[in-house]
Amino acid sequence: MQPVIIGTAGAGYAAHLHGRGYKNVSTVPFRLKTICDINTKLAEDAKNIFGYERIESDFDNMLRDPEINVIDIVTPPFLHIPMAIKALRAGKHVICEKPLTGYFGTPGEENIGLNTLRKIMYEQVINDMNELKQVLHETGKKFLYAENFIYSPPVQKAAEIIKAKRSKILFMKGEESLKGSSSPVAGQWNKTGGGTLIRTGTHPLSGMLWLKQQEAEARNEDIKILSVSADTGTTTKILSDYEHRHIAARPQDVEDYAAVSLTFSDGTKCLTIASDTVLGGTKNYIEIYSNDSALTCNITPTDILNTYFLDETGLDDVYISEMLPAKLGWNKVFVCDDIIRGYSWELKDFLETIALDKEPLSSFDIAYDTVKVIYAAYLSSWEGRVITLN
Repeated sequence: MQPVIIGTAGAGYAAHLHGRGYKNVSTVPFRLKTICDINTKLAEDAKNIFGYERIESDFDNMLRDPEINVIDIVTPPFLHIPMAIKALRAGKHVICEKPLTGYFGTPGEENIGLNTLRKIMYEQVINDMNELKQVLHETGKKFLYAENFIYSPPVQKAAEIIKAKRSKILFMKGEESLKGSSSPVAGQWNKTGGGTLIRTGTHPLSGMLWLKQQEAEARNEDIKILSVSADTGTTTKILSDYEHRHIAARPQDVEDYAAVSLTFSDGTKCLTIASDTVLGGTKNYIEIYSNDSALTCNITPTDILNTYFLDETGLDDVYISEMLPAKLGWNKVFVCDDIIRGYSWELKDFLETIALDKEPLSSFDIAYDTVKVIYAAYLSSWEGRVITLN
């Protein structure tokens, strides 16, 4: 088995999630060769932590390295598709963080009417994804979509049960909610392509779309997405500065709340909830209700370890929970976070996919459908109608 040689584009938060995931892979020989970022300090830090062989500040230079056979893209979303296309045409496989893409604005759009712009957004993301789809077809390279919810052990076990019982899923509900993003640009549409729905709602939505795929495969059915309806809004704008002090969300032109209802071609449903207004740490789950079972995937927080502290002495460098600033009182600790949230299994599957020439659990189809649903949801919310998908 030839080793997988990895070049990583981006050295920020997601690069560390992937770096910790790579550390847990033992089934496939691999090398972390190059990490590339225009911020060479970030790249140098990641190199020292995870053991990359070298740093690079020029993405094109990294692509010219004949040894590297996969590019791991963990840059901001507006760079995902351009970088993926370049990497594929350079003969590399691609790992791509979520979301696959979004609408980030075009010159002169200030002169476009709002209703026209809303339709342009949806059409543009579909066109961009179709371009990438064509390049994938032309190059024959693999596209591995880094959606960790799919690889979370509770979701994987739920899929095993659904397939074994050949259950018919009637309704699913999934959520990722937190107190807002730590990113200074999270409140700006032209930097993130949307608000909490595309930043965090992608996770449960992709997980539920994947579970529906598993059901269809087990039952030998062809199940497609039929329609989308949504409600989005900005709830924190009513708060005074003092009332806002515990919530990090600072939306400028994006939503801090979203609820998206999806109808499948077999008449069944799923509901995605995303919010930047939930205190107490990150809330991640998927609930599955079928004709013969009820399954609850509690991803975070879990009950593996509960802690109670009267003070925080000695805990400065101890990670307790994402988005939980205080450690006093009772807390549910994120134990084996990289495993429970799926990052370790995700990177293991990706490296095995490349080394053994197999198909990944999370691929381009899920990435495509997730973004299509999200932008249909935005259109539904803005226009106040159900959007039927082709």
